[in-house]
Amino acid sequence: MIPDDRAFLTQLFQAAVAAADPVAALRGNLPTKPKGRTVVIGAGKGAAQLAAAFEDLWDGPLTGVVVTRYGYGSPYRQIRVMEAAHPVPDLAGLAASAALFQAVRGLSAEDLVVALICGGGSALLPCPPAGLTLADEAGLNRALLASGAPISVMNAIRKQVSGIKGGRLAAACFPAKVVSLVVSDVPGDDPAQVASGPTVPDAVSREAARAMVAAWRIELPSVVADWLARDRGLAPLPTDRVFAGHEVRVIASARLSLEAAAARAVAMGVPAVILSDAMEGEAREVGRVHAALAREVAARGRPFPRPVVMLSGGETTVTLRGRGKGGRNSEFLLALALAAEGVGFAGLAADTDGIDGSQDNAGAFADGGSMARLRAQGVDPAALLSGNDAWTAFDLLGDLFVTGPTGTNVNDFRAILVR
Repeated sequence: MIPDDRAFLTQLFQAAVAAADPVAALRGNLPTKPKGRTVVIGAGKGAAQLAAAFEDLWDGPLTGVVVTRYGYGSPYRQIRVMEAAHPVPDLAGLAASAALFQAVRGLSAEDLVVALICGGGSALLPCPPAGLTLADEAGLNRALLASGAPISVMNAIRKQVSGIKGGRLAAACFPAKVVSLVVSDVPGDDPAQVASGPTVPDAVSREAARAMVAAWRIELPSVVADWLARDRGLAPLPTDRVFAGHEVRVIASARLSLEAAAARAVAMGVPAVILSDAMEGEAREVGRVHAALAREVAARGRPFPRPVVMLSGGETTVTLRGRGKGGRNSEFLLALALAAEGVGFAGLAADTDGIDGSQDNAGAFADGGSMARLRAQGVDPAALLSGNDAWTAFDLLGDLFVTGPTGTNVNDFRAILVR
């Protein structure tokens, strides 16, 4: 890849992340101060940075607890930051869920609860309902992650097997008012889907969740399947009186970040188009669709004339077929590079939180010559894709994109440049 192309794509990613900066996102969304106490709660990969920004912006005393992924914490003064495992929950997450409930006990109607919610909170807040264990909830997470189901389906099922998701944490705040400030990482920006909505109730029923399990042929642990088969421990509905007067605001999203990246590209002299901020589907299939677009642009100048950078966001999924290393963005990019081999493109796919899958990279770079360079090392890229081993492909090429934790999370960022 031409160094200038890599630098250009990196600047677009940085513009997207900056648009979701916690201070900028919170500054215009601070709630009115209450007569009573202010309690901050929250969860997600960017929760610690949101909490630190809130402390800086809030003029008055406050207390609270937020939970984030291991290694994503930050110094705090008044808000306690806890760390737990992601994407499969652990005992630290169980303790964090308990701490959140403890933080909102005994509140009055004059108190205010500010909920800072962002992506990753589903795994960080395990709270198995009576009759189930942490191991059962971890087994559920593993089954969902391996299923290839979209995030909306996974979260709808998670909410039915939890004591904290689906608005249950907000219900525990009653009679205090709850203002949820949400950084959206889900297609469509439905706040009830972010982190499985601990403070935002959802109308999806237990019966609908069971239908989703069947439709996606998800192999749930037997004890979880038995739980779902019964109508007990149901989540509260949005019409429940405990949610009266609550406010929900989406303060940052993929749409806003892609628009910022597009503006940066134009300022650098390259026209930009946003394909969608809500793409879902199998990562490798979405990669092949992007490859077809890159081929058409390169060969015929349609549907967009050259030069152009095509931007997209959303959240793809990966159905596990092998035991390789990698995340949805690197798998997307490997499929794209295979299908667009020989085309004059340069691409970057990365997760805006700085972690793609379970490794330490945000994503990777690729171009029309990436697969030839991989074969020159005696490696078959198609075999790596078949085994879900995209990380190995880009590690061998030296094309992993490593940013470290970014402090925010508005989901996937994809940029495909055709000169």
